[in-house]
Amino acid sequence: MKIPTPPPNVADLMARAGPLRLLELIQSGIGPTPKGDYLHWDKLRHLQAPPGYSVEEWWLAAKLARMALYRALPFTDKAGHPFRHTLPDLVLELLHRIDRAASSELRATEQIANRQTRDTYIIRSLMEEAITSSQLEGASTTHRIARDMLREGRKPRTPGEQMIANNYRGMQFIRQYQREGMTPGIIMELHRILVADTHEDGAAAGRLRRESDDIHVVDNRDGTILHTPPDARTLPERLDRLCRFANDGSPEPFLHPVIRAIILHFLFAYDHPFVDGNGRTARALFYWSMLRQGYWLAEYISISRILRAAPAEYARAYLYTETDDGDISYFVVHQLRVMLQALDDLHAHLARHAREVHEIEDVLRDSPLLRDRLNHRQITLLGHALRHPHAAYHIAGHRQSHNITYETARTDLLELAALNLLRKDRVGRAFVFRAPGDLAQQIKILREHSRPPHDTTPP
Repeated sequence: MKIPTPPPNVADLMARAGPLRLLELIQSGIGPTPKGDYLHWDKLRHLQAPPGYSVEEWWLAAKLARMALYRALPFTDKAGHPFRHTLPDLVLELLHRIDRAASSELRATEQIANRQTRDTYIIRSLMEEAITSSQLEGASTTHRIARDMLREGRKPRTPGEQMIANNYRGMQFIRQYQREGMTPGIIMELHRILVADTHEDGAAAGRLRRESDDIHVVDNRDGTILHTPPDARTLPERLDRLCRFANDGSPEPFLHPVIRAIILHFLFAYDHPFVDGNGRTARALFYWSMLRQGYWLAEYISISRILRAAPAEYARAYLYTETDDGDISYFVVHQLRVMLQALDDLHAHLARHAREVHEIEDVLRDSPLLRDRLNHRQITLLGHALRHPHAAYHIAGHRQSHNITYETARTDLLELAALNLLRKDRVGRAFVFRAPGDLAQQIKILREHSRPPHDTTPP
């Protein structure tokens, strides 16, 4: 990856413009978001400037508008320069869209509002985030194999699977602490969970990197050094300050909860306090911050799935901040858009699942036997089975997917087998339940057999 071209020096541009032209630029109406986006110089310099302005003047006008909005943060970069952020209309609009999409719209969704089905979606999201966050860091395994491993609770067989299993445990770990303040000790324990049995130096788990650790963020494709983190000697103080920021509940100055979580994500990754696992830890802390500040929606979305689809944009959002006066707004805008995409995907998934369930319910509508005996978990499984003939299901996986007891999961599957909607086999000491290829026909047969003798309704 190519390092973004740093913007020209503002003081030099102002001196070149002169007092009269500078006043014109300030009064030009050019705001902080040229072309409706929070553009970095590296992008803006390739665009056509408004009539009457050079590209440098266009940048200077936008930069001056941003500087008027700068809000200082209690953190500095490795050179001692302060980090800051802005709240232009673009950010306010994105926050509004997130609040709207995550509040009434999501709460009103049947699957989320229903306590019986809610856990199913939380578990699905935790698995998705565990898998894609690990794949973003290099875990090499397929989505299906990883999901089956987590559902069945089997032991990891490869380093990639181990990373995913660790990440899943880490996501469950932070849920336990969502009502508590963050401490360096909790972060150390989270890190130990995330990197267990995945790093050649087992002693590096749960300890800050040392001066002797030569750590850089490198583009694996071409070896370009993208980021060199702060001096290891400063890490204890930086971590303490980060925890204070994470726990800060003071009303002034107000910082939107979502922005606080995003800044926490950025700063932890910037400090890179560990030898390995910094990205996974940073994203886990983002989820913790969202949950602690009342954003329950975080349990239902996976940001890493979106980030994995465009990892270069994720890296570039960090680099834009580093190359432009520590302005974290680049990263904030990027992450807000990632969250909106994750929310859109969640709404689409919920709508798709609702259609599938309704289709199954339509099939079962004329069968009192099936309608009365099947619960929402069994209907969900049948929906999956109808789309995946011969799919295999295990008691442990069904239990894990719905956060239910082993006995409840066993009863669910045995009842479906008794109705010939699943076929029960034994593999070793465990039962495996498989969807028959003629599942739709089996449902039709059961529907016909359950009709009252006087029922003359056409099948």
